[in-house]
Amino acid sequence: MATPLTADQFISVLKNAGVRVVEHGSWRTHNRNHKGTWGPIHGVMVHHTGPYSTEAGMVELCRTGYTSLPGPLCHGVIDRSGTVHLVGYGRANHAGSGDRDVLNAVIAEETLPPDNEANADGNPHFYGFECINTGVGQRWPEAQLEAMHKVSAALCRAHGWTARSVIAHKEWQPGKPDPAGIAMADFRTAVAKLLGARPPSGSTLEKDKPVYAQFPGSEFFRTGRRSALITAMGKRLVAEGCGKYTKGPGPRWTDADRRSYAAWQRKLGYRGDDANGLPGQTSWTMLRVPKS
Repeated sequence: MATPLTADQFISVLKNAGVRVVEHGSWRTHNRNHKGTWGPIHGVMVHHTGPYSTEAGMVELCRTGYTSLPGPLCHGVIDRSGTVHLVGYGRANHAGSGDRDVLNAVIAEETLPPDNEANADGNPHFYGFECINTGVGQRWPEAQLEAMHKVSAALCRAHGWTARSVIAHKEWQPGKPDPAGIAMADFRTAVAKLLGARPPSGSTLEKDKPVYAQFPGSEFFRTGRRSALITAMGKRLVAEGCGKYTKGPGPRWTDADRRSYAAWQRKLGYRGDDANGLPGQTSWTMLRVPKS
């Protein structure tokens, strides 16, 4: 439970997280506060937008809303490049009615119960991010997922929350599917790693499971780099059926490592520049390389 950040604090927190932020109109004062309270704030909620014609059009729709549901429909829209578009601040029409038991679990930072009721208003209590995705099998670009993780972790850090304070719309309101294709236990694992904390139970890094190596940054993986971490990564790529090695893997970063990692990225559904063989935060987290 906390007092919401001011708009200036909010944008500062996001920029300090290392994401690109674009401001739209008078977002600082664009809200639905005349319809009810804003705060106390308890957590962060992530959504997918659903079908869209253009990303710019979806950002504008989230800013203005429509007749039956006026905007803003969130605080930030995260596009597929990872850019965060700020469209409103304060009470927003994004969470709607959800399960009070879920709200209580978020406040207590406990395991979420099933969302089988819609008996609490979430709009006063969650920062909301709409993430551009059709929700019908469209892949999530790594840059977009990284931005989603970063903004969630940044807001948790600002309020002293753990990753348990980050939830999906589908965990809040019965019948909602968003964000489709994202396992929230893994999402919270990535947020917890950014916070430098042990992930919550129920995630992929529980107390009784192995400790995995933190992502060293894409610049770590360059020709000539030698590290036991590269060997550990290569062994995991082989275990996932993505090894392209004629010998090894070994501790020196080679083109075989890059080709193997590109195969892993393609296995995750990435294509084009997102499958260039250079590790990124999200694909690295999902590979689960043991700490050397």
